[in-house]
Amino acid sequence: MNKIIDGKKISLERKEELIKKVNELKSKLALVVISVGSNEASKVYVHQKEKMALEIGYNFLNLHFDNILEDDLINEIDKLNKDKKITGIIVQLPLPVNLNKDRILNSINPLKDVDGLTNNNLIKLIKKEESLLPCTPKGIMTLFDYYNVDFIGKNVVIVGRSELVGLPLFHLLLNKNATVTLCHSKTKDLSHYTKEADILISAVGKKDLITRDMIKENSILIDVGINRYENKLYGDINSECIDISNLMTPVPGGVGPMTVISLMENVYLANSLQMRK
Repeated sequence: MNKIIDGKKISLERKEELIKKVNELKSKLALVVISVGSNEASKVYVHQKEKMALEIGYNFLNLHFDNILEDDLINEIDKLNKDKKITGIIVQLPLPVNLNKDRILNSINPLKDVDGLTNNNLIKLIKKEESLLPCTPKGIMTLFDYYNVDFIGKNVVIVGRSELVGLPLFHLLLNKNATVTLCHSKTKDLSHYTKEADILISAVGKKDLITRDMIKENSILIDVGINRYENKLYGDINSECIDISNLMTPVPGGVGPMTVISLMENVYLANSLQMRK
């Protein structure tokens, strides 16, 4: 039995399905990514989004500022909010420390918030209302659907409580009737919780945080961590854990590709939500 959850393969399948749907639209959708400063990793991520967007058939614009005042940036976002030709807006994180991330993100029209990070969309998620979901949690839930994972009666442990991954996933899994435990940097005796997990999701960014002796046999392991060490990428979960797991995502090639395709699917959904208004 193949234990590897092939996020790359699944994302490519969904990409082909999305291209077909986009080709049936009467008008072309447009994604705008706003970036500020000179973060090298951000430049790579923006390029990845541009490449995928163009392949799917979207228009793409990277609105880049070397330096900008917070109010001026919000004014730029407001122009995009009002522009009917723009379907989705992303503010590439991290932002320079002098800019208030929450204020800026929440200036995006929730119907164009294809990263799913506005308070409006997060509240809708919690209340089980249709919304634009954060992309990494959405991608993980897509993987679970693909493998027909049943959450009822299952213990799910999430390590990491970020607003990007851990907190949204907590609510998405609760909505699926899972029993969910959210661990974090202040959790004492982490292995006590991870050993009880039927499904373990780690989103911390610490190489080999989860080792073989910390997991339950035949559990499902979702590794969201990205750690660069000696020019190689590693996850949070030691690769030896696959020997006793049921299913496990690799790093790279697991959750990462699902995050990108989920963003592109959000652009299509954003257009549908806007058309209903």
